[in-house]
Amino acid sequence: MGIPCRSFNFIPLRNILEYYFLGDEELAIAFRFAGVQGTAVRDAEDALVFFNKITEGSKGNAFENSLAEAENCFVLIITEEVALWLGDILVEWQLSGLYPLIVEIPGITGRLEGRKTLVDLIREAIGIHV
Repeated sequence: MGIPCRSFNFIPLRNILEYYFLGDEELAIAFRFAGVQGTAVRDAEDALVFFNKITEGSKGNAFENSLAEAENCFVLIITEEVALWLGDILVEWQLSGLYPLIVEIPGITGRLEGRKTLVDLIREAIGIHV
């Protein structure tokens, strides 16, 4: 007789960690080439509508109003411009601890003036400048 053991079904990481992009059209196309689904938004109203659709199921609601391709989204990649458009709604979401996690990247035109990088924020927090 063998020793009883628990059997685990291993799922490739690609199936567990789903990404989704929200930002300008050029970057949405670039992310599609990299295998990441996404939606191009043109203004704050579009950004809010799609952000709500992406996060709908995470709030405990059914996914009936959500985007089908973003249903298993664990990481939402957004441009800095979209982050500015979402404002306090984005901050509330980040503080809620729910998925998807939010990652901000510079837009196609580069970093927005006045926005600090993650490295800058860490340096300020620990007080070390090299």
